[in-house]
Amino acid sequence: MSSSRYLYWLSAALVPPGEGVGTGTGHPHAVFGYATGYVAADLMPFVRSLRACFDGEIVLAVDDRPDIRALFEEYGVTAASALPQNGWAPHPVMERFAAYDVWLAARPWVKQVLLTDVRDVIFQSDPFADPATRLEVFIESEGATLKDHRFDQKYLKALVGPEVAARIDERPCLCVGTVFGPAAAVSRLCKAILLLAAIPRSEIGGIFGADQAACNLAVHLGLVEADVRANYGRVATIGDRAKPTLRDDGLISNPDGSLSPVVHQYDRHKALADAVRQRWGAPADVVVKGRTKSLGERIQRLSVSFARRMPELR
Repeated sequence: MSSSRYLYWLSAALVPPGEGVGTGTGHPHAVFGYATGYVAADLMPFVRSLRACFDGEIVLAVDDRPDIRALFEEYGVTAASALPQNGWAPHPVMERFAAYDVWLAARPWVKQVLLTDVRDVIFQSDPFADPATRLEVFIESEGATLKDHRFDQKYLKALVGPEVAARIDERPCLCVGTVFGPAAAVSRLCKAILLLAAIPRSEIGGIFGADQAACNLAVHLGLVEADVRANYGRVATIGDRAKPTLRDDGLISNPDGSLSPVVHQYDRHKALADAVRQRWGAPADVVVKGRTKSLGERIQRLSVSFARRMPELR
């Protein structure tokens, strides 16, 4: 069998059971996120809204910047570095699941964990107030299936081919941007995502979009046990089509009037983004700079695009 850059990276990134296990004690609840490429102003709504309702550990992979160090010191956030890189590395959306598994192995006291996107997520109450007995994954858009989502279809087919993708195209689209549950179950999902991205199209396993494709495959094919949760429960994934309501108290309510502890993709709506920035964001004189792609990232994207269209040599 031929090798690939992804398989070579994965061989060093995987944490087999029993390896890298930490000792000690700590808070039983933790929130993990990957936020490289951002400045402190990008992270303020996430950090400030979460710390207002949660006293457990917050661990974010970030760039080493003075503004981020100051923010994290003020709000008690643990700054983690990206995984050590020896040459090629996958897109951060894939790399993060290897990092999450490493962080969990180093924190055996963590019983419940939330894996979450960072830039477009805020919190309205403690997400751990109602503990989970099993892994929870969340529907991205109610009333739609995977075959209705062009994004997911693209990367499912790229990862495992159209025939395998078709086997789950009537299932709901799961958003990998938020995952919740017992630490052991979350660790199993992380490993499943990483390994599914290696079989069979490992040459493109590290691309953006492979993470969501692998998550849907892992759950819908029964490779991990998980409860598929409807939208607007623990997590509200707003998206473009939803019509959320901004209440007078600044909270974002669901279509039925309820409130979700975690609100994802609020920035798809300008009124919500402005309200979040006013309540939790950076001061008005702080300019939020977007992340620009490096030349290496642009070249890698072209390489991946070409590889996705070619048969893999095995």
